Amino acid sequence: MATQEDARRIALSLPQASEAADHFGFGVLSRGKLRGLAWAWNERIEPKKPRVPNPEVLAVRVASVAEKEELLAADPEKFFTEPHYNGFPAVLVRLPAIDGGELAELITDAWRCQAPRALAAELGRPPQQDPAGR
Repeated sequence: MATQEDARRIALSLPQASEAADHFGFGVLSRGKLRGLAWAWNERIEPKKPRVPNPEVLAVRVASVAEKEELLAADPEKFFTEPHYNGFPAVLVRLPAIDGGELAELITDAWRCQAPRALAAELGRPPQQDPAGR
């Protein structure tokens, strides 16, 4: 079971990542803009009322909508979405359903797709398996 504290620790361990000043969220500076990696999901509890942060759900940026669809299909207990995120490359993660290792992988991948290329290259890529799985 992962928590917001785990998300904070993981995100802030990444090069040049920072925490938002006004909400629970993390980003990395790229081309002069703070690019979001992960942030608290704001849930609409009551119709026509403001959304409120849900501390048990984290929105995490992914590389593409196709990757988002793969995650959603792979494990709907852990990952979901809502109409607000339609067409946007981010997936909603139920923190109690995911372990720290999986969360670290998700946030690190989010950082890789948002960080400047040169900075991402410094961190390196995880080893890739060949198509035969070796």
